[in-house]
Amino acid sequence: MNSRLPSAPPVLPGFTFSAILGSGGFADVFLYEQDAPRRQVAVKVMLSGYADKAARDVFRAEADLMAQLSTHPAILTVHQSGVSADGRPYLVMEMCPTSVGDRYRDHPLSVADVLRIGIKIAGAAESAHRAGVLHRDIKPSNILQTVYGNPVLSDFGIAAVIGTVAPDSNVGLSVPWSAPEIVSGVSTGGISSEVWSLGATVYSLLAGRSPFEQPGGENSPADLMTRIARAKLPPLGRPDVPERLHDVLRRAMSRRPEARQSSALEFARELQMVEAELGIAQTHPDIAIDGWARAAVSDPADRTRANAIRQVDPGRRPRKTRTSPSDVAPVEDARTVVRESLGSRGRSTTGVRDDQRRGSRRRTAVIAVSAAVVVLAAAVATVVLTGDRGDGTIPVVSDIAATVEDGTAVFSWTSADTVDGDNFVIMSSDGNESTQRTSEYRIDGTPGDSVCITVAVRRSGRLGEPSAEKCVQLPDGSG
Repeated sequence: MNSRLPSAPPVLPGFTFSAILGSGGFADVFLYEQDAPRRQVAVKVMLSGYADKAARDVFRAEADLMAQLSTHPAILTVHQSGVSADGRPYLVMEMCPTSVGDRYRDHPLSVADVLRIGIKIAGAAESAHRAGVLHRDIKPSNILQTVYGNPVLSDFGIAAVIGTVAPDSNVGLSVPWSAPEIVSGVSTGGISSEVWSLGATVYSLLAGRSPFEQPGGENSPADLMTRIARAKLPPLGRPDVPERLHDVLRRAMSRRPEARQSSALEFARELQMVEAELGIAQTHPDIAIDGWARAAVSDPADRTRANAIRQVDPGRRPRKTRTSPSDVAPVEDARTVVRESLGSRGRSTTGVRDDQRRGSRRRTAVIAVSAAVVVLAAAVATVVLTGDRGDGTIPVVSDIAATVEDGTAVFSWTSADTVDGDNFVIMSSDGNESTQRTSEYRIDGTPGDSVCITVAVRRSGRLGEPSAEKCVQLPDGSG
């Protein structure tokens, strides 16, 4: 519970202050009226105690990131950002009258509503993941509701990154909805950690409390962290929740990351199966096409500035984008064939219509040619939409090199066959999964242990074959 008083609303040119909407760990949210175009907006303003240069850079990067992602129907829209006259960064956002976190404790949500919210938010997380972005703070209070009752995900990365510069070390870590590997400090997060948070959020909306909270018991952050580490998920206590949904949540919140659903989309699909079992109309998870995901992080300068938020592991070196003529030539060649076919065969078809007495054989030939053109055009569309190189083959990573630098295992590999938009999925021997675009991966292991990884390429939402396992022995430090 936040006990401090809200800060004074800043004077913003073009906006008129209306009311206080809420206070958080590092920012306040105010209702303003924008002068032109006239509309109500929510303005999030960072507290002055956190508004040093590093925090302002992070806040600005967050604004750019959310603006790029917010075309997604389940991600909060950001209109603009800036720095007020008193030096506090602010975000101007879509006005959402409520958040899911405002009501789930006092007014239990129906199973159908929870499934709908879970699927929509999982779709938002999946689209962000395909753009190389982790949310890092999925929880009920970060799910807002538009005036039409649609759930939208807010606060991409702000809390997690602000926690690295804030004087209060608890800022940036929402313990009740953080995966075991996060609260223990073993990992800074990955897709599997986001799946855990999605599961914990759905559980909370059904139970009216966070997953490891004990009504009437001790629920300090330390108590919750201990229970999360044990990962013994208590029963929901709702007779209207089917066993299949219990199974989905138990899997999502497994202590072992590799036992969870492999992606936010897989989590959404399993919730859809629960809807089908209950006879509920299935909710559609909005998943961005691959071109949108690439465009969301397409500005190289912006990618550098927002690196701390975007990269799953911000300490890794970015790889250079390789563009080969062979990557685009098949698409252009196919388009040329379609144009030529349509140009000549179209006249032949007209000739058939003008002279029906030339016989059915010529008509049959024209129909066959037209069908071939349609098939070829469909093939071109497939190439354009999926981004595959033509044969549909996803490259397999090979020649992984492994070294040790200052007690850290460093793995690197070649990526000559990858194309723009590909991601690498790394599974380490400690059970953690990470998705990134760079071809280097670092692990801080226990001295004397052997550390191993496998690497696979994810292209257009499809995961290729994993590489052979590569291991390296960490020095025991006795020397």
